[in-house]
Amino acid sequence: MATIKLKKPASGGPASAHRAPVRGAGSGVRQRQTLAQAQAKRAERAPRPEPAQQEPPARAERPPRPRPPQQPRPQPPQRAPAPAQAPNQAFNARPRPRPPAPPQATPGIGPTHAPGTLRLSKRMSELGLASRREADEWIAKGWVRVDGRVVAELGSRVLPEQRVTVDAKATNQQAQRVTVLLNKPVGYVSGQAEDGYEPALVLVTPANQWRDDTSGVRFQREHLRSLVPAGRLDIDSVGLLVLTQDGRVAKQLIGETSEVEKEYLVRVEPVDATGERLSARGLELLRHGLELDGEALRPAQVEWVNDDQLRFVLTQGKKRQIRRMCEAVGLKVLGLKRVRIGRVMLGDLPSGQWRYLRAGESFV
Repeated sequence: MATIKLKKPASGGPASAHRAPVRGAGSGVRQRQTLAQAQAKRAERAPRPEPAQQEPPARAERPPRPRPPQQPRPQPPQRAPAPAQAPNQAFNARPRPRPPAPPQATPGIGPTHAPGTLRLSKRMSELGLASRREADEWIAKGWVRVDGRVVAELGSRVLPEQRVTVDAKATNQQAQRVTVLLNKPVGYVSGQAEDGYEPALVLVTPANQWRDDTSGVRFQREHLRSLVPAGRLDIDSVGLLVLTQDGRVAKQLIGETSEVEKEYLVRVEPVDATGERLSARGLELLRHGLELDGEALRPAQVEWVNDDQLRFVLTQGKKRQIRRMCEAVGLKVLGLKRVRIGRVMLGDLPSGQWRYLRAGESFV
């Protein structure tokens, strides 16, 4: 095996000229500081504490300067309080124009209460020209004349012997108002809805108009406006019920002085367990002699139709009158049907259907 030997160059040769000087040799080598020297220099570089500054001596407080006494300010002379004024005194101070003097009322006409006079609307109602509400409407519109003179002031009074006439406009308006005859079934109230039951008015629809209606009047939505019942028929009763827009018809049927007959068929049974039929004395009491609500009832026509059915003809209509009359004589009402009002009969009108009051047909 061959061995290669490397020769060390001789010192001072060309190789030594390029060799770096040995660390720590020669004059350029920096000596390290000892620990004590380093701590001494660090202590020299540390900031020295500044000497404490002494506070300047406090200044002696000066005594407050005495203030000269204040002189009271002169008060302005007091004025007498002005009298209290109303908020709108300036406005009230302006002269107001005096209202014109009311016109002198003609004797027997006007709001003055002359002896023997009565309200014009009441007189028109007595004459059968209109209801009081209709009369007031016509008076306000200038459709009413008294002795040929127009009276347009509400509350006017007239003498009974004075002549009252109405304009043709009022007559035409009245002619357009309708009256409906309805065969009310059980379960409907006559007037406003109550206790969840619907009013009979809801049955007045085109679908429920009787096909044999010969009035010649075509149904219009305006016919439902102000259509009110003229008389009561309780929820458990059936038969003829009148609804009208005409104040004259309502006055004929339910006015204080109304004498229009109303006929009913009433099915009854005795209340006691014996089942005895109504006595002759009880029948006489039904005809005349009973009182309701502390008021004596008018005479009535009462008769037997068959073994369990009575026929009543009344000229008044107190609430549940027939039922209360029967209870007073020991009878229980099982069914009640109104078949006639005045000269108008229920006839063949089916239950739940209606027809118009025909021209020339009236209750009196």
